[in-house]
Amino acid sequence: MKLKTKDLLTLEELSSKELSQLLDLSIKFKNDLKKGKHSSLLENKTLAMIFEKPSTRTRVSFETGMFQLGGHALNLSSNDMQLSRGESIEDTAKTLSRYVNVIMARVYDHKIIEKLAKHSSVPVINGLSDSFHPCQILADLMTIKEKKKKLKGLKIAWIGDGNNVCNSLIYGCARSGLSISIATPKGYEPDKKVVKDSKKHTEVELTNDPIKSVKNADVVMTDTFKSIHNQDPKRIKKFLPKFQVNSSLMKHAKKNTIFLHCLPAKRGSEVSSSVIDGPQSVVWDEAENRLHSQKALLASFSI
Repeated sequence: MKLKTKDLLTLEELSSKELSQLLDLSIKFKNDLKKGKHSSLLENKTLAMIFEKPSTRTRVSFETGMFQLGGHALNLSSNDMQLSRGESIEDTAKTLSRYVNVIMARVYDHKIIEKLAKHSSVPVINGLSDSFHPCQILADLMTIKEKKKKLKGLKIAWIGDGNNVCNSLIYGCARSGLSISIATPKGYEPDKKVVKDSKKHTEVELTNDPIKSVKNADVVMTDTFKSIHNQDPKRIKKFLPKFQVNSSLMKHAKKNTIFLHCLPAKRGSEVSSSVIDGPQSVVWDEAENRLHSQKALLASFSI
């Protein structure tokens, strides 16, 4: 398959059909790898990876994914590039476009990703910004489909901060037939435009009650309460103990509910060890699936 969009910045760019095909291709790549089957789809292709933020899963999954598809990945810290000496995003995008076939960037300000995409002649992938994290949601939806055998008609409960992961998750739900209930403290709701746009396609509930959110949920998800770009210790008091995903809260969901966390996790904060290490947790499959879903994404761009 070939994606119609040139770039992946939020997840809104994908149609429902494209998202479904990406997830199916992700699962195929995973199964092929288990069988020892390899592909050279991206032979002689190069991915430039720009990092403003620390990374474990994003860097390793993209770099490994390019290698497994026969391509090559370049790790570029913004501090090592001319960006650190004042070269503009626009000029950087134009230059990299002459060297590589696709650009992935993990940044703070989402406007940087938008500028890269605007001035790049090759596809740009948002590996994470303060506003969106589409690559994570591809892996999350893949994991849910693996475990539940479907997406449409399921309910996700998101507990905690209405952050970048939550924003892309809402778009993912809108394009895959999932409903979502989002429980946050007042003032920590997800992006209003994302919610408004997605309500046209699926049920998006906003609440301040985690118990209400997880009722009848097939999937419970959370993320850290302190992001890389927001380390204010005072904000934790807004979340704890009410918004911690623990065994007590999970009892209000279905017995076969699964738990997801994009990682890294802070045990004892947004999630208890009893949940993340418990039988309902699928976080390690979820982490692995970053590799397979990103291989599908890279293979589906016209590069």
